[in-house]
Amino acid sequence: MKKVVLVILLVLGLSSLGSASPPRVLCTTTIISDVVGQIGDDDIELSVLLPVNADPHGFEPTPKDIAQISDADIVFINGADLELGLQPFLEAAAGRIVSLSEHLPLRRLETEGGSEWFDPHVWFDPRNVMTWSAVIAKTLGELDPANRGSYEERASEYRSELEELDSWIVEQVGKIPPSKRKLVTDHAAFGYFAARYGFEQVGTVFPGFSTLSDPSAREIADLEDKIRSLGVPVIFVGTTVNPSLAERIASDTGTKVVFLYTGSLSRPDGPAGSYIALIHYDVEAIVTALSEAK
Repeated sequence: MKKVVLVILLVLGLSSLGSASPPRVLCTTTIISDVVGQIGDDDIELSVLLPVNADPHGFEPTPKDIAQISDADIVFINGADLELGLQPFLEAAAGRIVSLSEHLPLRRLETEGGSEWFDPHVWFDPRNVMTWSAVIAKTLGELDPANRGSYEERASEYRSELEELDSWIVEQVGKIPPSKRKLVTDHAAFGYFAARYGFEQVGTVFPGFSTLSDPSAREIADLEDKIRSLGVPVIFVGTTVNPSLAERIASDTGTKVVFLYTGSLSRPDGPAGSYIALIHYDVEAIVTALSEAK
């Protein structure tokens, strides 16, 4: 009888181990969610806070979003003040909050008032996303030791894909004469990209690193003068940003507006359904617009 009881207890114990719930992982943006999904795969229960085409700079959470933050075992955020509006809810979360930008060399902007802002758009340099993948694998492995090896293996495979992506960007950018590698964008989202691949961010529609600031009439006039004097042919605008002001400036200066994916992926069946697809789309759009311009 004792043997029977021991066998039953053993079976029940093994059954409970096999049915353990996967870690509940929440990501703030679709870009982060894709990268985490590449590494976590089916070993995690993955959800994303911001919907497709939401501007991360101005996102306001609903009660349902706040509940998601509270229920997650771990929340991966971009950090560097990208999710500034979510900060009170993140600080109150029961689960672990991991800022993927925490140990990256961040670009800084010092304003006239003396305040300092960090550029949060780190994903536009694939080398930073390589660092993300290592942090994600380590974090998931600590949370779920049984699958640590799988997380590390997938992170290594994904790093190889990112290395190929970086090499491909260098090759594509080589098609643009260095004198034409000048970017005018809706806001200063391409600093890391510009530093890595030899571009210059010469102007923005909205001042600084956020889409929430409003330009003055003087700033708009200065930007238009710069576009004319430098012969910049294109204003690049993110799909999450209202393009009306950029379109007005383009009309005034005889340039055109080209849309890029910046703060959000497209829907899965769209042209930027993954981080790597987003970078491919943007680089091809940039290269085509600048290399073909007269």
